[in-house]
Amino acid sequence: MRRRQFLLSGAALAALAPFARSLVGTTPAAAETFPVQMTPDEWRRKLSPDAYAVLREEATERPFTSPLNHEKAAGLFQCAGCDNALYASDTKFDSGTGWPSFWQAIDGAIGTKTDFVLVYPRTEAHCARCGGHLGHIFDDGPPPTGKRHCINGVAMRFQPSSRPA
Repeated sequence: MRRRQFLLSGAALAALAPFARSLVGTTPAAAETFPVQMTPDEWRRKLSPDAYAVLREEATERPFTSPLNHEKAAGLFQCAGCDNALYASDTKFDSGTGWPSFWQAIDGAIGTKTDFVLVYPRTEAHCARCGGHLGHIFDDGPPPTGKRHCINGVAMRFQPSSRPA
């Protein structure tokens, strides 16, 4: 009987983990102070509903839905919330995961924290300027860093490089 109780308790905790934040009543991006600050209503007016859900509530977009997966031009990937330059196009690679992936961020552009939403720890990446949730960083990327920054496309905008005439 103890084994069954243990298994049921573990299953219940795993099932409730994604809802833990709603129980404490804080929005993830509002937990710290960042240089760019807006009220939730201001963010809602500025962002699309999908971008708001990802950047301000730490949602995840469905894989293989972002047009940025196929972006191959030279340029910068910027935060959709505050236009902070996050990733250079020459660090982008096709990870096959369904999200835009990069092996390195621009220095100082992102912050990280440990995320326990899925019970096991992951490294969450957020914009260092506005605190918007971007995605997660994993240790299975290519050289030279061995990192895979798996980033929600809806959290970014692409700014092509301007070429001299």
